[in-house]
Amino acid sequence: MAASNASVRAARQEEELMTPYGPKDLAEGWEFKILRSATGGFRNPEWLRSVLAEEQRAGWVLLEKFDDTRIRLKRPASAQANDATLDFDARRTFVGMKQGLLAVIIVACALSSAAVIALGILWAVGVLR
Repeated sequence: MAASNASVRAARQEEELMTPYGPKDLAEGWEFKILRSATGGFRNPEWLRSVLAEEQRAGWVLLEKFDDTRIRLKRPASAQANDATLDFDARRTFVGMKQGLLAVIIVACALSSAAVIALGILWAVGVLR
């Protein structure tokens, strides 16, 4: 858990350092966001294009791709006026499978594997015959 928290802190620090916003960027009325994919979906060019096309409907444009799990976008602050007409949350920060669901799937798989191994051991030592 501590390693995971350290990894998250390091990623956030990297995001802050990679593209600092100057006073000009903020004064000109831009907003910025980082969009995340828990499964590394941005490695798939088709999926990345489809996500960017949807984000573009809200006025967001790609600034940079950090890696397969994070991209940085910006849009004019005036684009907020159209947010209510969209069929998705223009301020979302995750796309695809949510991190919590991914964690539940991983834990379920780990518990299932442990149960199969335990049953195999019990069978091997003759408890389950």
